[in-house]
Amino acid sequence: MSGRARLALCAWAATLMAACALLPLVDPATWILQAALLLAVQAGVGAAARRVPLARPLTIAVQALVTLVLLTLVFARQQALAGLIPGPQAVQRFADLLRQGGDDIARYAIPAPLESDGIRLMLVGGVLVIGLLVDTLAVTFRSAAPAGLPLLALYSVAAGLSEGGTDWLWFLVAAVGYLMLLLAEGRDRLSQWGRVFGGTPRTPGGEQSGAVAPVRTGRRIGAFALGVALVVPLALPAMNGGLLDSARTGAGSGTGGGGTISAVNPLVSLRDSLNVDENRQVLSVETDANDLSNLYLRIVSLDDFDGTTWKPSKRDITAVPDGTFPTPAGLGPDIERTETRTAIRAADWYAQDWLPMPYPPSGVRVAGNWRYEPVGMTLVGDHGQNTRGVAYEVRSLNVRPTADQLAAAPQPPPALQQEYTELPDSLPDVVSRTARQVTAGAANPYEQAVKLQEYFAVNGGFEYDTKVKVGSGSQAIARFLADKQGFCVHFSFAMAAMARSLDIPARVAVGFAPGSPQADGSVSVGLRDAHAWPEVYFEGVGWTRFEPTPTRGSTPSYTLTETPGSSVPDPELPSRNPETEPSAAPSASESCTAQDKKLDACASESAAAAPVAGGNGPKWYVVPAWVMGGLAVLLVPLAPMLWRLRTRSVRLGAHGRTGADAGPHTLAVWQELTDTAWDFGILPEESQTPRKAAARIVRLGQLEPTAAAAVHRVADAVEQVLYAPRPRPTAGLTEDVHRASAGLRATAGRGTRLRARFAPRSTVRVSWAVSARWAALKQRAAAARPTFRKASGQQG
Repeated sequence: MSGRARLALCAWAATLMAACALLPLVDPATWILQAALLLAVQAGVGAAARRVPLARPLTIAVQALVTLVLLTLVFARQQALAGLIPGPQAVQRFADLLRQGGDDIARYAIPAPLESDGIRLMLVGGVLVIGLLVDTLAVTFRSAAPAGLPLLALYSVAAGLSEGGTDWLWFLVAAVGYLMLLLAEGRDRLSQWGRVFGGTPRTPGGEQSGAVAPVRTGRRIGAFALGVALVVPLALPAMNGGLLDSARTGAGSGTGGGGTISAVNPLVSLRDSLNVDENRQVLSVETDANDLSNLYLRIVSLDDFDGTTWKPSKRDITAVPDGTFPTPAGLGPDIERTETRTAIRAADWYAQDWLPMPYPPSGVRVAGNWRYEPVGMTLVGDHGQNTRGVAYEVRSLNVRPTADQLAAAPQPPPALQQEYTELPDSLPDVVSRTARQVTAGAANPYEQAVKLQEYFAVNGGFEYDTKVKVGSGSQAIARFLADKQGFCVHFSFAMAAMARSLDIPARVAVGFAPGSPQADGSVSVGLRDAHAWPEVYFEGVGWTRFEPTPTRGSTPSYTLTETPGSSVPDPELPSRNPETEPSAAPSASESCTAQDKKLDACASESAAAAPVAGGNGPKWYVVPAWVMGGLAVLLVPLAPMLWRLRTRSVRLGAHGRTGADAGPHTLAVWQELTDTAWDFGILPEESQTPRKAAARIVRLGQLEPTAAAAVHRVADAVEQVLYAPRPRPTAGLTEDVHRASAGLRATAGRGTRLRARFAPRSTVRVSWAVSARWAALKQRAAAARPTFRKASGQQG
């Protein structure tokens, strides 16, 4: 196998190994086989084009065209001309699939189903694009070190979207592939350098004198790229799934008695649940509680706010406690409470990783693999356990604090207050400013929380509307405060953020509001009862529910005021939809599974109630934009260094062995030496002879004898090719340049060394070359312009 063929094979393998970081994002992972096959065809076309040989730009164009045809064959065959040639309909098909993929990224949890053609196109197409970049850089242009940048972008996107515990394993796989590519390129390059670089003699002391610096440069770039790969994923947003998803919820699972649970994003699925055509029953509840208005079934609490959304923190999980659960955090002995028992049965189609329970639970009887998260007092499924058809019984505390007890609550512990009042710097100032205006005159945190609740639910002019887009970004809450339209997600998120801005510990709970009483005494909880509400912490009482969403749920009795004309719902009435009454008739769409609803495979009876697709999650171009942005962020600062490395590699690389080749190679080596000295602050003097220029470099660079002798040997070789009748090749010039570079580096300060590496002065030659080419282009254009001269008269 030739060196370039081996390099192409390593580029294919490195791309595929980096793509393995995407495997945890979808299920099943069979797409990687399809990507590997298409990537092999792409690499084979490139190898054939280089063997012809075609010009480099033409090789890249042929590979890009074949890649487009391959994607058309797989994803848009029916819309293409003859099944292969992409036309306008095929382009529209690609746009639709990418848009669908962006919607599905927001809609599904990790791992997302591979049945989504949009996600599959984004995966396979993204891997092919990265593969083309890697093959172009590493094989076509023979620069394997910069090829690590697209590999880095591929891994970084995967690591940023995934929050699994095996990211380190995929990093090692990608790193091995990249290092394999570097070694293959180094071997190929050294094989072309021949005896001058491959078999360098050793010094009398036994130390090898050269031939390692070019390889060392590639290793340093590789080490730098691998180091950046550990940092870049931290800046990328995570792709998390729907909390109320019917089949794929994104909760992590523990192993044995421990482990962690991961953050999820509830926004899209909660909104979809509120907009379903049919209010399908999710849970059937029987309870001995006298007051059904407080029967909120809490799934999980969201306590981590990053400026874009709320999500649960990563917490340790343990075995479910036997008997009675520990007392809830902050609950004092003087607060009135009663214990209630609630029997719950989940629908056979409802598969939720978290167990819906009244809060705070004091004990649970449930079969299966469940784990307990002590901070949120929640149960999460382990080893694939979910709520599908599960029947369980929960003992919970009905805590009834008074307004006076809440008003007199002391300051919470400093650690708790710091954790639950943390806000990102990106939060707009209007949020805290509005919170201060709304709560003006309040005497304590309790009164502030009540005023915030009344602002949203009573006197702030807000309207409840489930058709409003959830929104994203740091300005989402500010837009909600301005538009004053939204549903429970908007109200709960905004109140919790405003409470935190007032130094009141707050978080958001997600679950179900009280359902509808049935004739048999049970309570039916449907999809439209999905709800989110804020919880505020008061020392001595603990986490306390508030209800800022108008016309939803019930207002807690300890927050009711004597406000005239209050539109707060009657706390004695459970949440229900007036148009949806219990019916003994079976549902017409019970055969439609939850997964079918996810895939929009069910017939819709009401177009107005259907959720608006595509407006909640990132658009199809978000992930490619992140990739291109990440590449730009890396390439722009590193462009001078990469150009300098490439130039050095060309000047000191392979060359002929004849006398005719000695002149160009020696002059290129000399220019590399003078440019290296320039990078370290020694400006070149073009008017000086090579001997005087060498003496100047030795003097200003304060070189030690070995490096100084190397500089003079290069200068002697330049004079020999300039003035000798028959120039002779001189061995060891590249090693001499490396010795001189090492000597300059040893005597320079840290700042000078850093500038020579990352912002070399000699890169100004790029602008000189561009200016010269522009001037030559203008001269050619002027010469090609037709001229008209007036004929001169003749006398005879």
